Amino acid sequence: MSDNIYTRTSADENNGLMIKIENVRKQYRLGTIGGGTLRGDLQSWWAKVRGREDPNSEIGAKVYKKNEKFIALDGINLEVKKGERLGIIGHNGAGKSTLLKILSRVTAPTEGKIFLNGRISSMLEVGTGFHAELTGRENIYLNGAILGMTRAEVDSKIERIIDFSECGQFIDTPVKRYSSGMYVKLAFSVAAHLDSEILVMDEVLAVGDMKFQQKCLDKMNDVSREDGRTILYVSHNMNTIRQLCSRCVVLEKGMIIFDGDVEDAIQVYLSNSEENMSSHRDLENAVRHEPFPYRAVMLSADFEGREKCFFDLGKEIPLLLRWRAEEDLDDVRLRMTLVRPDGTPVGTAASVSLGSVMKDQTVESAVSVGFPGLVQGKYMLTLSLYQSDSSGASTLLDEVRDCFVMKFLNNLDSENRLRWNSRTWGSIRFPDIVRNDGRDGDR
Repeated sequence: MSDNIYTRTSADENNGLMIKIENVRKQYRLGTIGGGTLRGDLQSWWAKVRGREDPNSEIGAKVYKKNEKFIALDGINLEVKKGERLGIIGHNGAGKSTLLKILSRVTAPTEGKIFLNGRISSMLEVGTGFHAELTGRENIYLNGAILGMTRAEVDSKIERIIDFSECGQFIDTPVKRYSSGMYVKLAFSVAAHLDSEILVMDEVLAVGDMKFQQKCLDKMNDVSREDGRTILYVSHNMNTIRQLCSRCVVLEKGMIIFDGDVEDAIQVYLSNSEENMSSHRDLENAVRHEPFPYRAVMLSADFEGREKCFFDLGKEIPLLLRWRAEEDLDDVRLRMTLVRPDGTPVGTAASVSLGSVMKDQTVESAVSVGFPGLVQGKYMLTLSLYQSDSSGASTLLDEVRDCFVMKFLNNLDSENRLRWNSRTWGSIRFPDIVRNDGRDGDR
């Protein structure tokens, strides 16, 4: 990548700045040819010249117009000082991951300049920078070498890395045999302990267990305060943003729409989500988070008879789901999970079987769901298709997180005139307390 894009500077030259981004744009050209072989590329090119269907395209794949463009980042300007813990939030497709990939040199910007002061250690996805055939120990040395560290420097830190990762029993096992959770534990431990001035993380803690997540958050706080390391952290979990970050930016359609206090940023992010409360969603092209081959694809979801996702508490809600099987599937089921806007889980509803389907078959499943016990407020809905075996274990077929913003109304009732404080008391209202002495008492 060109040196005129990425410029190394000293902290003194930039008044203590670790990162300075000037007018960075990233543009992708969609529908370009790149099939992996010369023969395939020539076939695709000749088909386009003749106005025919691309013989190498996947069945059902979206076809883009020639030279159709997508702006992932549109004129980003950002400064990050030494020791800052910067949160980056925004809806799917806002440009968060693209920004981190540019900073990590995974991809280059189309326009703009970036000034860096120090080495960057990145965790953009599970196992970033790991070689699958190498053991955990060998990957630690590999990552150290990538950061420019000597073997002696890695030797001085390796026991702390292994101990923190909780992977000591498997440290001499090839990482291709690790679970996703073990990947995250080792990758984070390496990133946190090796000598880099800037730590970049993209939603990776979502894979680990809750205890380890908290351990990682505590570690990041410690290295930032004690060692002066700069942290850039992307997450959809507002609780982790609150715990870790000292400052937060909100991205929307490739632009920074807010930069400042964490709580203010979260409120901007949440209020912005209310603008799109459509009762219909195209799910086929929605962003998926899980790195698995999708055995089914949800195409669309529709809360029938509604223009907006406003619902009365306690009433059944009809949903029409269109989905397609990517292979022969038996006993497909639907799971609907509600979370609060800050990412706190509220509850889950699961369906009876939606039936068995054949490969490439498109199905319309009409279901209804109720969420008794909720209190008035706004929630995010995640839809998941899955299968269950006889032991109760589930296999995920497809999942789209936060695909609907839902608002439930009419929390006040005539019997109990208490206005519910969901942030303090929770999102589920249990039955009223009754006395055991036969008297109703005052409420």
